[in-house]
Amino acid sequence: MWRATVLTLYPELFPGPLDASVIGRGMAEGLWALDTVNIRDFSDNKYGSVDDTPAGGGAGLVMRADILSQAIDGVSQNDRPLICLSPRGAPLTQARARALADGPGLVAICGRFEGIDERIFEARDIEEISIGDFVLAGGEIAAMALIEACARLIPGVLGCASSLGEESFEGGLLEYPQYTRPREFEGRAIPDVLLSGDHKRIADWRDEKRKEITRTRRPDLWKRFIANGPIRRDKNKD
Repeated sequence: MWRATVLTLYPELFPGPLDASVIGRGMAEGLWALDTVNIRDFSDNKYGSVDDTPAGGGAGLVMRADILSQAIDGVSQNDRPLICLSPRGAPLTQARARALADGPGLVAICGRFEGIDERIFEARDIEEISIGDFVLAGGEIAAMALIEACARLIPGVLGCASSLGEESFEGGLLEYPQYTRPREFEGRAIPDVLLSGDHKRIADWRDEKRKEITRTRRPDLWKRFIANGPIRRDKNKD
C-alpha cells in the first residue's frame, strides 16, 4: 500500500482536505494510507521546544537538527524518499508526482519558523520540493498538496482513470477547455465540434486547444514542448 508519513509540529492539521472526496474515499478503502509524527515528541525539554536562535544572528528561530534527526530516524522509511517541503526546492511537477505515486510512498518533513538547520540536509538524504515561488508559514499545506498530487494517481482512487491521460501537464501541455449543459450560457454556446459526434474532429480540436492554451498561458512549457516533443509518462522528472 502507498503510504505517506508526515513529520510536523501540527499533526492535528491532518488529514484535513485529504480526508474529503475521492482522495479521502481512496484512503478509507485502503488504497493509500497517511500517518503523522509529532516532532515535538522528540524535544529534549519539558516545554516541547524544537528550535533555537539562528547562528550568526538574525530574526526568528531555526528548527534544531538534533531533534529533527531523531524524528526522522524513528520512521520506518521502507525505501520511501525523504522529502522536505521548501521554497528553495525543485519545483513539483506532474512527472515527479507520478514517479512518487509509482513507488511505495513518501516521508514528508514540514518545516516551520525561519527554516531548518542546514546540517540535517547534509546528514540525511533529503529531497527538497517546492510547490511554488512563494513562502508559507509552514510546510503542512505544501505537504498536503504533494500527497494529493500523488494519491490521485494511485490506481483505483479516481473513478475515471482514463481522464488522467488528458489533463494538464500530461504530454507536456495544459488541458483543453471543458463544457457541459446547458448548451447555451449567457449567450455563449458549446462549440459545435463537441456536439458533432465526430470523434476525430473532437480529438483534433482538443489537441489544437491544448497547444493554443499552453502557448499563450505558459510559454515556458510551450518552449519545452517544441524543443523536446511530448513528455513520456515513464520519465521521472521534467
